[in-house]
Amino acid sequence: MTSDVLESLGNRIDEVFFYIGVAVLGIELIEGWIKGSLKGRTFADMFASASTQLPFILVEVVVLTAAYGLYTLVSAAFVTWAFPISVGTAVLAVLVADFLYYWEHRLAHEIRFLWLQHAVHHSSRFMNIITGVRFGPFEGVWSMIALFPMVLIGFPPELIIFGNLVVIAYQTWIHTELIGKLGPVEWVLNTPSHHRVHHGCDDKYLDKNYAGILIVWDRLFGTFQVEEETPRYGLKRDFDSINPPVVWFSELPQYFRDLKAARSWREVWMRTFGSPDWSPQPKPDDRTGTRSLHGVDAAK
Repeated sequence: MTSDVLESLGNRIDEVFFYIGVAVLGIELIEGWIKGSLKGRTFADMFASASTQLPFILVEVVVLTAAYGLYTLVSAAFVTWAFPISVGTAVLAVLVADFLYYWEHRLAHEIRFLWLQHAVHHSSRFMNIITGVRFGPFEGVWSMIALFPMVLIGFPPELIIFGNLVVIAYQTWIHTELIGKLGPVEWVLNTPSHHRVHHGCDDKYLDKNYAGILIVWDRLFGTFQVEEETPRYGLKRDFDSINPPVVWFSELPQYFRDLKAARSWREVWMRTFGSPDWSPQPKPDDRTGTRSLHGVDAAK
């Protein structure tokens, strides 16, 4: 297998999941039309989700180019051996990329600086295929950083990009309410049922099911939650905007307000690199209260 064949294979896999997503979207729209559940706000939310691709793609082109160059330079300068490009190493690259994606995704929920971008993906109150393309403008930066260990292991840049592409492409079809539970498949693969849980803001669903392709990572690391009832989607805090620019930068206003109100450099650090729900202990005369997970004001 050559790098050209690998690139062609990656593009074909991406196309397959794209067409699956288009088919699911078509069925979702037909079902919604028959049931009368398609409202103007549903389409407005879809438009807001789709609009996030504008800034995301503009940034992603630069990020991918820079990452590929950095991976190549580091690999040539510090890694004395490399995996050959073959069917076996392509499969291995997908498995390693999927493992790293689990931790990339989990940390994006646990560190506020990363959550500032990833929260955009969780900000819709709807679950449909278009929600799957709802990204923060700079999410790709963290993704490329999280994949860097693959360079040090010995994966050439072509295999790293291929592995990441497959992991991301796979997730196109899991953003839907159209598909129910899939029996034994649920034990191994990430499915729409598992991912609906991940988008839920109910307390028992928060920060669960981080998987990309294999749900086994969540089972192994204690973050798995089965879908018991239909989740309430979106952020825990009151966010329902369908204004594209507001959606793109939904977390930044509160973040900058928190930095402005910070009373010490430690608080600035924790507001940035602590968990999204971190808050300093209020003083007896402090009526601002604390904030619960994903930016909800717990007291005012």
